[in-house]
Amino acid sequence: MSQTEQPLISHLMELRTRLLRAVAAILLVFVALIYFSNNIYDFIAQPLLSQLPEGTSMIATDVATPFITPIKLTLVVSFFAAIPYLLYQAWAFIAPGLYQHERRLIMPLVASSAVLFYAGMAFAYYVVFPLVFGFFTSTAPAGVTVATDIASYLDFVLTLFFAFGVAFEIPVATILLCWTGVTNPQSLREKRPYVIVGVFVVGMLLTPPDVFSQTLLAIPMWALWELGLFFARFYERKEDSEDAPPQDQTEQGS
Repeated sequence: MSQTEQPLISHLMELRTRLLRAVAAILLVFVALIYFSNNIYDFIAQPLLSQLPEGTSMIATDVATPFITPIKLTLVVSFFAAIPYLLYQAWAFIAPGLYQHERRLIMPLVASSAVLFYAGMAFAYYVVFPLVFGFFTSTAPAGVTVATDIASYLDFVLTLFFAFGVAFEIPVATILLCWTGVTNPQSLREKRPYVIVGVFVVGMLLTPPDVFSQTLLAIPMWALWELGLFFARFYERKEDSEDAPPQDQTEQGS
């Protein structure tokens, strides 16, 4: 076996170990939460239940839906709960190949990625859901009883959770673009009008077809882009001040 193949196999083995640890973490959280699956669904359903007309409730149209839907939600919640550990595993995998100064810069980004993802989900649950569901239930035609299927509701809210969670990662994405040298803060400022149009287009694509959820996603995306643009100046690449990688520093000291 050649020397070039040995590092490749070593990296693949390391990647497999990291992936197995990530899957094990998700399963561990799932096993811990599965007993509370119905309670978790009750919590997620509360924004809609609080807006339903008196005397109405959610329904299950399939025989297995009352069992499968809470289990599905618990699995997704387990993934969301394990995100900090998943990001740590990704960080641990790429850290050996980074410069020393890059390690100091990347770690805050990894931590902020998890915080921003959770912030996006919280924004969707506490701000967007009450407004959207209040609007939907109040505009039902006369004679129509609002009785949402629990599986359809879960698909709807998971879509919004994921959309807002990813959208709140915009500051991290903006900083990474400047840090890797793909662009710079000045260039991004010049593209501000296109960004404003772009966030509304993305909001239209990622959310259900109603103007409320689209606007409630687009405006925070714009604000977060401005936040990322502000912090990007601290991460802007400077070609003349690169640190030597760890192995080079070791060779120089030997």
